Amino acid sequence: MADATVQSLRESLCSESTPLAVRFRALFSLKHVATTGEPATAVAAVEAIAAGFASPSALLKHELAYCLGQTKNNAAITPLRDVLCDLKEDPMCRHEAAEALGAFGDVESLELLKYFRDREGEEVVVTETCEIAIDRIEWENSQEGKREKLRQSDFSSIDPAPPLPESEKTVEDLGKTLLDTTQPLFIRYRAMFALRDLASPPDCATAVPAVLALAKGFADSSALFRHEIAFVFGQLSHPASIPALTEALSNLEEASMVRHEAAEALGSLGGEEGVEQVLKLFLNDKEKVVRESVVVALDMAEYEQSGNAEYALIPEAASASA
Repeated sequence: MADATVQSLRESLCSESTPLAVRFRALFSLKHVATTGEPATAVAAVEAIAAGFASPSALLKHELAYCLGQTKNNAAITPLRDVLCDLKEDPMCRHEAAEALGAFGDVESLELLKYFRDREGEEVVVTETCEIAIDRIEWENSQEGKREKLRQSDFSSIDPAPPLPESEKTVEDLGKTLLDTTQPLFIRYRAMFALRDLASPPDCATAVPAVLALAKGFADSSALFRHEIAFVFGQLSHPASIPALTEALSNLEEASMVRHEAAEALGSLGGEEGVEQVLKLFLNDKEKVVRESVVVALDMAEYEQSGNAEYALIPEAASASA
């Protein structure tokens, strides 16, 4: 049954004739199997996800890389390295592959990441991601990192950087670190994820101030940084982020990797008044990755309103195969 499920999901994921929203649901089902399944089934699910890299859709491929990093399954490392090394691949996909390698905390990836961090003429988004991934791996394997007391996060994701350690730091302090361009990106990312954790649950006293502090990150000069702010807002699904996300999506001068992430974040807020109408304005956007993100976001919005427990194609079948 497990093999048949993985094969069926693989066919859905890899078929260019399958609607993009269905392919995304198949991907999240495969990620579930890759994370929770028996070893052989999990590897088959990882291979099925990696097979999707043959697609021309940069949006889908960057999501594949992200999901592979979240599986913590070592079978994903080689395909991720291959994507990072493919100079013909979309920079958004290569960045996501580098970030995913960082999520593994694998010291054997350090040499490769350092090569692309330092490669002459490399895309800025790839250089910056490699820098953060290197710092994350070195932190995870350091004695100092092991000693840090981190707040238990409400989020199960493996993030590009851990939150700053639990301390007396206020939202205001973290907001200053977030925007301090003299700090390494890794430290600023740590402030970002600490602010995210202070914005959850959505009704806690620090939630709205933390969201507003994060929103100031959209003024940063780094597209990578701005896109990560949008990603964090997608995780939080806090209504206070809607104005900033709408502004980012609506700014036609903004980098497509930021606008697409803003669209998906708005999809997670699809139950809020006016969000679907905003998304529909961009169904015919000039940027393909934005158009595709809006399609996925509207599907996510529909799911948000349906009350289903999990955004996946066949979570029951995926669970049964685990």
